[in-house]
Amino acid sequence: MAKWTPTHEAPEPLEGPVVATVTGGAILWFVLFLVQLPFYGWLDDHGHLWWMWTCLAGAGLGLIGIWYVRGREAAIKRASAP
Repeated sequence: MAKWTPTHEAPEPLEGPVVATVTGGAILWFVLFLVQLPFYGWLDDHGHLWWMWTCLAGAGLGLIGIWYVRGREAAIKRASAP
């Protein structure tokens, strides 16, 4: 089996408002968690309680992501400064 080699260069990675995107995602996960709180009993009765905890985990991981991307952007700015 021959080794596959790309025939063209890979494109540059897209840079955008990374901190805002991750923050928005974390907020969205937390809002989804809050929306499901009134339905705790129904979710528990029907075996869907994991939906709630998935949203809470997404919000928590989003907080870690915010910390990470803010540090990444600060490091990029430090590296590009003369």
